[in-house]
Amino acid sequence: MNKQDFNDGLLGFLDASPTPFHATQNMCGMLRNAGFLELDEVEKWELEEGQKYFVTRNDSSVIAFTFPHAKEYVMVGTHTDSPNLKLKPNPIIEEHGVVRFGVENYGGMLLSTWFDRDLSLAGRISYLDSENMIKDTLVDVKKPIAIIPSLAIHLDDKANKDKTINKQTDISPISTCQEDFDFNEFLKEQLMACGVKDVKKLYANELSFYDTQKASFVGIKDEFITSARIDNLISCYVGLLSICSVDNTKAMMFIANDHEEVGSETTSGAGGSFLENTLKRVFSDYEEFVQVVRSSVLISCDNAHAIHPNFPSKHDTNHMPKINKGVVIKTNANQRYATTSKMAARFKNVADGVGESYQEFVTRSDMGCGSTIGPITATRLGIDTLDVGVPTWAMHSIREVCGGDDAHSLYKILVAF
Repeated sequence: MNKQDFNDGLLGFLDASPTPFHATQNMCGMLRNAGFLELDEVEKWELEEGQKYFVTRNDSSVIAFTFPHAKEYVMVGTHTDSPNLKLKPNPIIEEHGVVRFGVENYGGMLLSTWFDRDLSLAGRISYLDSENMIKDTLVDVKKPIAIIPSLAIHLDDKANKDKTINKQTDISPISTCQEDFDFNEFLKEQLMACGVKDVKKLYANELSFYDTQKASFVGIKDEFITSARIDNLISCYVGLLSICSVDNTKAMMFIANDHEEVGSETTSGAGGSFLENTLKRVFSDYEEFVQVVRSSVLISCDNAHAIHPNFPSKHDTNHMPKINKGVVIKTNANQRYATTSKMAARFKNVADGVGESYQEFVTRSDMGCGSTIGPITATRLGIDTLDVGVPTWAMHSIREVCGGDDAHSLYKILVAF
């Protein structure tokens, strides 16, 4: 796949995936189109050698794998979630002539970037139908329905100096002046738009606000890609295309977990049992399971911090990854990243073999370091792991930036593995 087609598909995937639920739904559709067969966790699995399969959990995590006669798997791990504003269960706040939505911060958000954006709402709604069956449906309002207006500079003379944001009072999206706004009716309208007419009772929802501005190319020569949720949907897209591109005889597995941004300690997160359960069902003999884990490798793909030209002092002098200069290998002495010298050498060798560049990242010794699913999965399974990522600016902003070359480069390296 050439770089232009790859990036055009990436932009479409970013736009179509406002929540982990939608990202997972879209990936499942792409897997089906590539000939993968869907498995159900509550049913008995009868796997056939030479086939390829996928399975989901919580509608927000997915694992896909080939099933050849081989035990040395290349696994690619990513996560589907991004920082956002999630609706509270009873979200409506009516005062001062408007209706606001009560929201809760999900993950380490860069809150200042959420002001003055055209926001829409998407996620999952659970309801009871006329046959007393609980159903779930994904919805996406798509049109802008809310905004968080900044306070005018005239009313806050410290706005450009030491502005702080109160997560409870300052960041509530304003939606309407309608005095008789009925939130449940609004949800039913969204279900109707999805073809759901049989709603006896609304029970619960997991809905998130998102920026309606589309992903786009930026730069004199379209050098950059800017979008919401680049962290970490770009890795999901790369990993998914990689496993869809390999031959059925190649042993490969793709894992996209939810909840990385809040610690991964959930049933569908990397700290849960999803991957381990899947591997033990594929390799039911314990000896075989251990052999597969110890002979396989996991490439944890999550975005890396590119050097910000306006803030170069935030990086270690010898570890300043640049946009469009190659995939970043992430290392941390305290194991916040799982990279070992052995795994780094293997990755570099494969990259050299296909003529792709790579860079090194170590955070400054006097600054904290984020983490990924890499150390979590390595600890839970005992699998040799490497942390890599696409260099990115404005990570955890409502609109992030990466290069137009780096994701395609990572794709070529993963396929070469």
